[in-house]
Amino acid sequence: MPADPQRSPTSDPPRSAGTRAVEVRRSSRRNRTVSAYREGDRTVVLIPARMSEAEERRWVSVMLDKLAAQESKRMPGDTELAERAERLSAQYFGGRARPTSVRWVTNQNTRWGSCTPAEGSIRLSHRLQGMPEYVVDYVLVHELAHLLVPGHGPRFWRLLEAYPRTERARGYLEGVVAAARLPHRPADHSE
Repeated sequence: MPADPQRSPTSDPPRSAGTRAVEVRRSSRRNRTVSAYREGDRTVVLIPARMSEAEERRWVSVMLDKLAAQESKRMPGDTELAERAERLSAQYFGGRARPTSVRWVTNQNTRWGSCTPAEGSIRLSHRLQGMPEYVVDYVLVHELAHLLVPGHGPRFWRLLEAYPRTERARGYLEGVVAAARLPHRPADHSE
């Protein structure tokens, strides 16, 4: 079994890291390639073990910029989100769920979305941005269903049966919540 790659937090988080922690993992098995991905609230950058600290800093900056560019292409704005909700309502509810507004919000840290049926407003947590489309669609369908049935009773859940990826999306979101509760291992600087 190969040894764990070296792990180290970067000393100077690059400008595009935002509030996310950056973890660099060095591997002697990695020769030339550098890659990066999001893992919960942190960004993991994989680099060859032989890289200097200066090369590491440069590559971390490059990879964070690359990730940010990819994510910005995938993240719809409020207008696109409203159009998406309209399409999902037509597809799964025959167009009966008609929100007056659909928008991203940054003040929902304990829930994925919310709906105020009396106002017809739907709000999705910014934490969903960058998640797979089927997960965002599930949360939108869930909130659209609240425009038709306010509570979480049997009638509400029957409405959600129309969306074929409900269980998969719920499992994904449960996994995200569970991962956030896991204790993070301290950085290991040995190979």
